[in-house]
Order: sequence, then C-alpha cells, then structure tokens
Amino acid sequence: MGFRFRRSARLGPLRFNFSKAGLSSISVGGPGASFNIPVNRSGGPRTTLGLPGTGLSWSLEPTPDRAAAIPAGSAEGIPNSRRLRPGQLDAFKQSLVAVLRQQLFASGSIGERLWEHGLVSRLLADGCLGARSAGLLALIETPAGIEAYLLRAQSQDDAKRRAQRCIEAMQLASRLAAERGWLG
Repeated sequence: MGFRFRRSARLGPLRFNFSKAGLSSISVGGPGASFNIPVNRSGGPRTTLGLPGTGLSWSLEPTPDRAAAIPAGSAEGIPNSRRLRPGQLDAFKQSLVAVLRQQLFASGSIGERLWEHGLVSRLLADGCLGARSAGLLALIETPAGIEAYLLRAQSQDDAKRRAQRCIEAMQLASRLAAERGWLG
C-alpha cells in the first residue's frame, strides 16, 4: 500500500485545508453550508451554500465596495505580471515603488515640486475639497507615505490598485495646484 497525503484535517468544527505550500484555508461548517477563511491563498472569506447530494452549490466571496473602487486605467510603467506566489509579492511591491519613484519623485517632476513647496499639505488644509479628493491627496502627502501605503498591499491586485490610486492622486494634486496658480 502506498503513502497517502490527506489534503484536509478536522479538529472539532474546524477543517484545515492544505496545499503544497502548507495551510491554505480554514473552513467551518459542513454539507449544505460552510464558511472558508483564507490563510495562504488569495481572495477573501467565502460562504458556500449547497444542496447535499445534488452537486449544486452557490458561493459568495465579498468584493470591495464598487463606489469606492477606482476605475482601472492604463498606468504606464506599472509592471503587469502573472499571479504571484506569496513569497514573490514583496519583490513585486518593491518594483512598483521603484516605478512610482521614477514617475512621481524624479528630479524636476511635478511631484517633486509639489512636495518641495508643501503644496499637497496646502491643498489638504483647503476646506473646499471633497472627502474622496482629500483621501486621495492624503496618500501622497509625502514620498515616504506613498511607499508605506504601497508596501501594506495584501495581494498583487491590491498593490496595483494602490499604485493606480497614487498616480490618480498625483494627477489630481497637480491639476488642483495648477488651477490655483501655485505651479508657475
């Protein structure tokens, strides 16, 4: 008889699911209804309802609020690669930081002029900005703030969204500063 590797194990009401990389998720529930929490896989918590014995089931994985999502546009220079393994995510985030440094922090760039003269902070102090605009500008108040924001990303898609928000925030800041005549 050959060796066998069980891909899940139960401990009370919890089921621990394994992959080649180790523990991938923890599930609670059984036939008909379960709740799955990711540990070492992408995605969010998932609820599954099914009709036992029929093979029919329905899964719901909550998505971020669509109203708060920023439309995906072409962000020139942002790396576009395949799905990353958890160990590769840090290298991907570092490459995004390098691209944004080159695009936003470069010597003589609008971003450098905005920070050099404290214009992003000045825009934030302006009381006539909407909540979304103020939130975007707060992301880019300092170059170190942008880097910290990007490095907190939890997945490849999250890192790309964060980089896109930084680019959008920089475009907004430069447009608002130009409208006020601060970039001369």
